[in-house]
Amino acid sequence: VVRVDCSWQAGEGSCTDMFAATQTSKSQFLDKARQAREERKGHKEKERAATQIQALVRRYLCRCRLQNQFRKEVDEFFSVTDTAATKRNALSIFKIARKLLFICRKDDKLRFEKLCRTILSSMDVENEPKVWYVSLALSKDLTIPWLKQIKDVLWISCEFLKTLKPDIMQESKLVTLYLTMLITFTDTATWKIMKGKGEPFKSALNRICENIMGHLNQKGFYSILQILLTNGLARSRPSLSKSMLTAIFSLSLRPVIAAHFSDNLLRSFLIHIMSVPAVVSHLNSLTPETHDLLRKFILFLSREEQCLDICVCLEGSHTLCLLGNLIQLGYLNEKVLEEEANHFVKVLTDMLSYCQRYVSQKKSNLTHWHPVLGWFSQTVDYGLNESMPLVTRQLQYLWGVPVIRTLFYDVLSKKLEAQDPTPPPPPPPTLQNNLPVKSLFKRAFQKSASVRNILKPVGGKRVDSAEVQKVCSICVLYQTALTTLTQIRLQILTGLTYLDDLLPKLWAFICELGLQGGLKLFLECLNNDTEESKQLLAMLMLFCDCSRHLITILDDIELYEEQISFKTEELVTISSFLNTFVYKMISDGILENAKGEKLDLFHSVHGWLMVLYERDCRRRFSPDDHWLRKDLKPSLLFQELEKGKKRAQLLLQYIPHVIPHKNDGYDQLRRLPVNSMKGVIRVKFVNDLGVDEAGIDQDGVFKEFLEEIIKKVFNPALNLFKTTSGDERLYPSPTSNIHENHLLLFEFVGKMLGKAMYEGIVVDVPFASFFLSQVLGHHHSTFYSSIDELPSLDSEFYKNLTSIKRYDGDVSDLGLTLSYDEDVMGQLVCHELTPGGKSTPVTNENKISYIHLMAHFRMHTQIKEQTAAFIRGFRCIINPEWLHMFSTPELQRLVSGDNAEIDLDDLKKHTVYYGGFHSSHRVIIWLWDILSSDFTPEERAMFLKFVTSCSRPPLLGFAYLKPPFSIRCVEVSDDQDTGDTLGSVLRGFFTIRKKEPGGRLPTSSTCFNLLKLPNYSKKSILRDKLRYAISMNTGFELS
Repeated sequence: VVRVDCSWQAGEGSCTDMFAATQTSKSQFLDKARQAREERKGHKEKERAATQIQALVRRYLCRCRLQNQFRKEVDEFFSVTDTAATKRNALSIFKIARKLLFICRKDDKLRFEKLCRTILSSMDVENEPKVWYVSLALSKDLTIPWLKQIKDVLWISCEFLKTLKPDIMQESKLVTLYLTMLITFTDTATWKIMKGKGEPFKSALNRICENIMGHLNQKGFYSILQILLTNGLARSRPSLSKSMLTAIFSLSLRPVIAAHFSDNLLRSFLIHIMSVPAVVSHLNSLTPETHDLLRKFILFLSREEQCLDICVCLEGSHTLCLLGNLIQLGYLNEKVLEEEANHFVKVLTDMLSYCQRYVSQKKSNLTHWHPVLGWFSQTVDYGLNESMPLVTRQLQYLWGVPVIRTLFYDVLSKKLEAQDPTPPPPPPPTLQNNLPVKSLFKRAFQKSASVRNILKPVGGKRVDSAEVQKVCSICVLYQTALTTLTQIRLQILTGLTYLDDLLPKLWAFICELGLQGGLKLFLECLNNDTEESKQLLAMLMLFCDCSRHLITILDDIELYEEQISFKTEELVTISSFLNTFVYKMISDGILENAKGEKLDLFHSVHGWLMVLYERDCRRRFSPDDHWLRKDLKPSLLFQELEKGKKRAQLLLQYIPHVIPHKNDGYDQLRRLPVNSMKGVIRVKFVNDLGVDEAGIDQDGVFKEFLEEIIKKVFNPALNLFKTTSGDERLYPSPTSNIHENHLLLFEFVGKMLGKAMYEGIVVDVPFASFFLSQVLGHHHSTFYSSIDELPSLDSEFYKNLTSIKRYDGDVSDLGLTLSYDEDVMGQLVCHELTPGGKSTPVTNENKISYIHLMAHFRMHTQIKEQTAAFIRGFRCIINPEWLHMFSTPELQRLVSGDNAEIDLDDLKKHTVYYGGFHSSHRVIIWLWDILSSDFTPEERAMFLKFVTSCSRPPLLGFAYLKPPFSIRCVEVSDDQDTGDTLGSVLRGFFTIRKKEPGGRLPTSSTCFNLLKLPNYSKKSILRDKLRYAISMNTGFELS
């Protein structure tokens, strides 16, 4: 059984092997068949590829042979043409051109150049119609082929123009050649065929030219011209000749004229031609036919959607270039500007507003720097930067005299009721825009010859009248320019202040608006969001920005004596208007939520207000209490401050001068908490013998110690501080570095003065106004002018500097340089005002800079370290935010008390009596009579200093003197005095004396503001003893 099974198994295995072998053979067979098919397919593909390659090679070789043959024929044609005396007929030129165009590549540019010259030469032949290349256009069989050929020739000319550089001599010749081709075949004017028999074909030939122009336009003709113009003009020195410019401008106009100034062609012209930097400036000298383009441009762009479309197509730089060209066209076409003023203003405003969307206040990853717009969030074409000075010069026409006179005609034509019947002669016409900026400043300094009545709000002009709407829209234009053209803002402001009568007449215009004149109308506009209100507020904003700029650049002589532009009485009216306007914006809660245009308006009005206020603080032009708001209740204000109300905080932040200082509110203000204040300081005096002086410090001894310290350090002999010439006011000495650690001394003095101010202790230290301005931080303000503060340092030096500004001749004849020579302890030291200033002469161009640099050096640079150390110490005690609330004169009053004469009635009212004295006591009656009748104001000041250690009364009156002014009856000397007893009080009250005190002097305890007065028997003794005592500089131990 086993054998049988094994045999069966073996047989079964053999059978399996047989089937496996059969399967393997089949697979191998199929693989071989597949490989064979693939090989056959590969052979066929190779054969096909070989055939294709052979065909391509044969075609290439054939083409090469044909091209070589054509090139040979072309070369032979032009070589024969160059040497032959006879002219080629038009048909031969057509045939050779067809062959050249068939093979033309970049390598054939020389052959193409020869073709163009041949074609142009054929057009110049006289009386040979068969030679004229254009004659083929009249051939029935060749019209269409010729038209196609000339289109191809002209477009290839355009392609070459795109790559050529006009500043290279050889390429410049090619530019001329290809421009001549385009000029010749896009207009029939130069075609000789038009003469004589060709007249009947004029309309047909003109249509051919229009067809050619249409073809070029479709291919991008204006883009080619734009590239050519930009390559030649977007540089400091243009490389395009006058003939090239004329040709390009003529070519650019032809499609527009042919299309009868259609919107599509005007759009292309504006985008590609008028956006080329300063193209109008370059064309201006050529005086080409303008076809009333300005009017057409303005009317086209006055449609808002068209203007937006143009601006969107142009990025920032090119929009600015278009703007400059339009402005210069307006300057050159005064009549059109007058007639289309409203549309002109609207177009410029819309374009500037579009650019303004992308003007940024700061650098970021999304902004690019532009030399006119500043940080700009659109792509900037830096290739145009070289031409931006030319564009800026074009923009300047907008704020130049001719355009301003045209646009502001309604304002400038207003009569200001001149009292002088003889008006000043008009200035000679000049191209103001081409003057450097220094000339603009100079013009702003010239004295106004007009005499007029004072301008005050009168009202009566409807705000919806056409005249008001026009003036408002013009103001919106210039205000938009100020906020968009950020890098030339000062140029715009200077240009707008060039005419002495523009700002006062604009103020007169504002005074006439509304029913009551100005203020009420503008306050109502704040609460309205209409377009009319926005335009009225833009007019106010422009007036404020320009007036602030003008007042900033005028010195005291020009402002107060010559009264350029504004009378001082008008400044009073204007400042009252501004003060009320700002107060209302804050008190009515408008400022709290203001943003955008309203916030900008607030800063403009507030800036102009503060310039006037600070100028008034330096030299008064306003009446007493002019800046105060009588409707402001300080008690209510400080209740709001304690509650943290925003309105009260904003009032203190922006216009603290409206708060009356002579009231309880001021005292509350003075007592606002401060985080940096240190604790109480106790002092013990030691006399010359080394013995402690009498006196317990209950804040009074510290007060005397403070004054003694301050008196020492402010002594000019110490050379920490110097005195100004004239009024002898104190400021840090430039040579204080002779003291070791002099900066630490300045910091200590600052701390002591800050402590005195915080404690309400007044000290008799008169500071120079310019130094107090720096303590207040005014020198960091954008409105600050060093030259305005200079008189407070040295009035003679100020007069000498300002005389340089008015010098009519060549300032360089004075031999000045940008340096300052100073005598330092017998040695002459030269300080350079700028790097290399010692060798830089002062000229008419830089004299304004020299004046400001010199003033800045004298008042800031020389004492920069000393001032910084003093301020650092002062602000350790006094919160800088408090200082913002005060003007320079107010800070001086805080330091030194009121400079008014002593009010004896006020002192008498707030005097406290001890030791038996009372207000009806005869000694007290004698005392007040002596002070009022026998003592001079100087002696009364000495008396006050004797008792309180300060010669000036407290800022808010004697009610605020702490401790209160006191008089005590004494019977013994200070060292025996043990205080009041019942007996001493009764004796004093009933004038009972132990002995005659005639030999004793009055004494004082300045610690407690206490006068110790013996019970004298005669008035004359009291007068003599008191006069002697106050004339001696002694403290406690006088008696």
